[in-house]
Amino acid sequence: MGRVVQQHHPVPKSKKGRETVPVHPICHKTIHKVFTNAELARFGYDRARLLENGELAKFLRWIADKPPNFNAPVRRGR
Repeated sequence: MGRVVQQHHPVPKSKKGRETVPVHPICHKTIHKVFTNAELARFGYDRARLLENGELAKFLRWIADKPPNFNAPVRRGR
């Protein structure tokens, strides 16, 4: 990760989630673009289940070779 890190609630606060995990800002934006809060509440802690999503998997392949402080706009999907 780069210099800037955000805290992500695997289970959204709106769904009574309290725990957070550190994530890169562009990854955080993408997670919320791809998944609704209801979906995150169902499987937010199940990393493997998140990675089964084709759009997120494609993003992760694309971002893998970028520098740690890389940032780019993320278009809102939902």
